[in-house]
Amino acid sequence: MTVETKVWDGGWIQAKIPLPFSLKWVNSYLISEEDGTYTVIDPGLHTDEALAAWEEVFLNHALTMEQIKRIVLTHQHPDHYGLAGYFQERTGAPVYISERSHGYTRRLWGESSTYADELRAHFAIHGMPDELTLDIKNNLDGFVRQVSPQPEVTYLKAGGTIRLGGTQWQMIDAPGHAFGQLCFYEPDKELMLCGDQVLPHITPNIAFNPGEEEDPLGCFLSSLDELSGYKVKLAFPGHREPFAEFANRIQEIKQHHTRRLDKLWEMLRVPNSAFEVCEHLFGGHLRTNPHNLRFAMSETIAHLHYLEKRGKLIRTGTPDTVMFRTAE
Repeated sequence: MTVETKVWDGGWIQAKIPLPFSLKWVNSYLISEEDGTYTVIDPGLHTDEALAAWEEVFLNHALTMEQIKRIVLTHQHPDHYGLAGYFQERTGAPVYISERSHGYTRRLWGESSTYADELRAHFAIHGMPDELTLDIKNNLDGFVRQVSPQPEVTYLKAGGTIRLGGTQWQMIDAPGHAFGQLCFYEPDKELMLCGDQVLPHITPNIAFNPGEEEDPLGCFLSSLDELSGYKVKLAFPGHREPFAEFANRIQEIKQHHTRRLDKLWEMLRVPNSAFEVCEHLFGGHLRTNPHNLRFAMSETIAHLHYLEKRGKLIRTGTPDTVMFRTAE
């Protein structure tokens, strides 16, 4: 295996830790601290391939596990969170995450979690066939081993600061993609660790999840408006490459969602279920990929909720079979 890494100003190491799905890798960042130790941002998913990648990173950069001082998580999604407990067991390093993000980890992967069943039932009332909801449930259940062991955590709070690499970073609440997600901003050098909130070339998944925020897309767009007010020379995302033109990328993402909302509104002049809309938007080929189908279905429902809450769609059908159509 060859793991691609890059050393940035200040001794930061960007490591592309492999993922077993279409995103291909997650960016983990090793931030050099003043005492020769390192803070790890988002260590990745707990898989054999990821562990082998980390061994290579440590070897190629003459580092040891013992130099890991802290693990900081932008959010709770398994591709960012999964190795946190493993690293903690081997280094004793504290793990930092927002309280809301941590609450979701317990809901998703706690011993008495019912989330996969709840999501399956939710997708069913929105028109997804039973065999596909079962595939999604089984796929979700498979993540438990990839986020184990679970770490002991210390909470971070938006609005506060954290010292990374010898400087103070502001912590910014960044909801929509993941509620509880934090972005980290360094005002002197104008750097932004933006997690999955703003990504180059691809758009973050904006998912509605049962039992969570009713309008994730609205929250996401409001967050983008807030983030556009920060002066950023270089942004370090969770996926793809670090990038400049941060404000421009925010506008591109907002325009993408405007186009999608317009398309949905036109489509729903004839009543449809969320699953029918999802297949129209993303294609029927996702039936063979439960991971991506879950993302697509959740994002479709998030867009439908956005339009419904603004009076542009009407929910019809029955509580067991939900349909949407444009408002008169």
